[in-house]
Amino acid sequence: MASTHANKYCNHLINEKSPYLLQHAHNPVNWYPWGEEAFQKAKKENKPIFLSVGYATCHWCHVMEKESFEDEEVAELLNRYFVSIKVDREERPDVDQVYMNVCQAMTGSGGWPLSVFMTPDGKPFFAGTYFPKEGRRGMPGFKDVVIQIGELWKKDREKLFAASENIISALEKRVRPDESAEKIGLDVLKKAFDHMSIAFDPKWGGFSFPPKFPTPHNYTFLLRWYN
Repeated sequence: MASTHANKYCNHLINEKSPYLLQHAHNPVNWYPWGEEAFQKAKKENKPIFLSVGYATCHWCHVMEKESFEDEEVAELLNRYFVSIKVDREERPDVDQVYMNVCQAMTGSGGWPLSVFMTPDGKPFFAGTYFPKEGRRGMPGFKDVVIQIGELWKKDREKLFAASENIISALEKRVRPDESAEKIGLDVLKKAFDHMSIAFDPKWGGFSFPPKFPTPHNYTFLLRWYN
């Protein structure tokens, strides 16, 4: 996507090879690629990190860029409160997978652009996908999210550290098999089916409200439940 700020701004993505990262090289957001330089800057300046993961043909990635990352007001807030990192999921699927697991564990869904807020050493404490610049239809506005997290980091970051530890602990439990755990009963599966039935969108398909992304595990469960 051509940037309206091409002649005004140039950030740390300018020397990258990824077409997706180069699309963001002239955003007013002071983007860094994934690497030691960004994490060292965050530690030195004692700032949290905002991680945005996407790919070149992602519709909602372009929408969020247009609404927020090309917006000078939002960029000023991100540059003030955070060290911002851009990742191309097609270039770094390993990074994408790690933080997508975080997003799914926190919100119950995932998609792109993937938006993660984390400590300077990469421990996540808040995650989501697409945020509009201003809140609408029950979705929080990205500008408000940035301000609230940025101020909380300055005034009471222990809450964010605690949230990060809780997330990491929950993820470890998900990947560590529990030998003492009982088999999931039909009542639990029925509750899952009922919840998905309520969340299903009969008009447009999918679950919950936009933006929507494919969730293969949901359909796998429904097929097994049907059988």
